[in-house]
Amino acid sequence: MCSDETGLPETFSRGVREREGGIDSESAQNVKWVVKLGSATYGNPTIADGRVYVGTDDMNLAGDERLKRTRGGLVQCFDEVTGKLLWRLAVPQRTKLPPGLLYTHQHLGVCSSPTVEGDRVYVVTCAAEVLCLDVNGMADGNDGPFVDEAQYIAGSGASPVRLAETDADILWRCDLIDDLGIRPHDTTSCSVLLHGPLAYLSTSNGVNPAHDRVLAPEAPAFIALDKMTGRLAAYEGVGLSARLYHAAWCSPTLGRVGGKTQIIVGGGDGVCYAFEPLDSVPARPVALKNIWSYDCNPPEYKLRDGKPIPYYDGDKRKKNSPNKNDGSYIGPSQLIGSPVCHEGRVYIAIGQDPAHGRGRGMLHCIDAAQEGDITACGKIWSYDGLDRTMATAAVAEGLVYIVDIAGRLHCLDAVTGRCQWVYETKAETWGGPLVADGKLYFGNQKTFYVMAAGREPRLLSEIKLGNPMYTTPVAANGVLYVASQHYMWAVQKNAAAPQPPSPP
Repeated sequence: MCSDETGLPETFSRGVREREGGIDSESAQNVKWVVKLGSATYGNPTIADGRVYVGTDDMNLAGDERLKRTRGGLVQCFDEVTGKLLWRLAVPQRTKLPPGLLYTHQHLGVCSSPTVEGDRVYVVTCAAEVLCLDVNGMADGNDGPFVDEAQYIAGSGASPVRLAETDADILWRCDLIDDLGIRPHDTTSCSVLLHGPLAYLSTSNGVNPAHDRVLAPEAPAFIALDKMTGRLAAYEGVGLSARLYHAAWCSPTLGRVGGKTQIIVGGGDGVCYAFEPLDSVPARPVALKNIWSYDCNPPEYKLRDGKPIPYYDGDKRKKNSPNKNDGSYIGPSQLIGSPVCHEGRVYIAIGQDPAHGRGRGMLHCIDAAQEGDITACGKIWSYDGLDRTMATAAVAEGLVYIVDIAGRLHCLDAVTGRCQWVYETKAETWGGPLVADGKLYFGNQKTFYVMAAGREPRLLSEIKLGNPMYTTPVAANGVLYVASQHYMWAVQKNAAAPQPPSPP
């Protein structure tokens, strides 16, 4: 969550909202352009080769008579310079599900941040599938082997649509439910990590509606696909799914430790795992070699009076729950935010679905140079002064920055773990901070903040976005991208008043 971009602004003005639901761009300040998204945006935008990609829901399908809202998702591709929509993929809500799933009911849209490599885009959709898309969409024709976009976009049971140049071009599709036996919970939320010939991701495998058992304990919680075909190439062989507390949502990280590459992922069982990557695609699926594992729930978070603490005792919504939602509750949590690997150390914090309420969290600094179960010997330091969190930490200039669900930004010394300062925002915060140009950028349900990076807290500006922000901002080519639930701003110092992008 760090960028070497410079010249980024200390503030901007979002612009005045118009009655039709758009933004009056002429009233914005330091804004290159602004586009309307859906009603839910949880994945970060991705910028690559002159294009901006973002996932959202389908509540902004107006203007296209071919498509109907199904409370599904969208993947949208915009021109980096103008904000013009180049193409989009409508992902209809999945209606045919195996029995016993608690899935699609929250209508969260596409939560995955698209991953771009060359002329391909990889994304996990709200229909529980991994897709590989053409960066050019249908503008350069319908490339295969997948060629049934007309039916895919229309949805099951509907007549195929007439394809247009502004539609996405699907190259291959891997159905996590039908092809791999995954039983996701709530949503599918993971971004794809590419390394060598493979695409690595968590599967969102999870528990049943009663939250008392894993529906598919034998299905893999973490996998690797052949990035050219979507075929299953490898899987975690550590039995992770059988130990899931809730679901496997963590996006993996690539790290170099002692000259060797590791694929690092936080488990839905509260354990951080490192796997050895594959150099080639095997003829048949194989188990990934586990390098090390580290349990991020200390004993006092898992045992009370010598007995295991049930995970859902810590859900504030549960009748007679001992969790008073004040941050003091202590119990087991899982890993949702991505691990950060820096100078041979891994930084990762525990958390839960925010709907479960507040509770005591813990940030760990792990020695990633060891092997085996390193729970007892791999801890460099831990910090329990924060609440549960879903955020990924940012590590820069000897400091670690991380937010918790309660809305506090914590700054710690990366070497010792000693807390330098805590900044209180008093609003629920999901996305982590971006460190760029000597500044910290982050948002919560009410406000977007710009602070000075460093060992003393210094607020530079607060911007009211008008709607909640659950993502982490991204910087590229001198521009800061801020995606809230409904809009995305391309923010640039001294940017001229943007003109509304022309329709596709």
